[in-house]
Amino acid sequence: MPTRLFFLQPPRHPLARLALTLLGLAVFGVLLVFGFFAFLALAAIGAVLMLVGAWRNRHRQQRPDAPDQPHDPDVIEGEYVIIHERRDRTHS
Repeated sequence: MPTRLFFLQPPRHPLARLALTLLGLAVFGVLLVFGFFAFLALAAIGAVLMLVGAWRNRHRQQRPDAPDQPHDPDVIEGEYVIIHERRDRTHS
């Protein structure tokens, strides 16, 4: 027979069972309310960050120094850096 290190039995007295049940429901309710307010706080922070990002992008797109030339769909624009690499060995 396996030995159990920790075994919790519910109380036998009906009032003790009722008290334990009410305590469990109270703890569950507190955790539920805490989780709800934590969700509201995270949602509010996320909304503020999204609004700030949208506001910054809106102001970036309205720069007057942007060229007013029409965009050619066959041209890929980009920036590149040439990296010179010195190789002293020969490839065979």
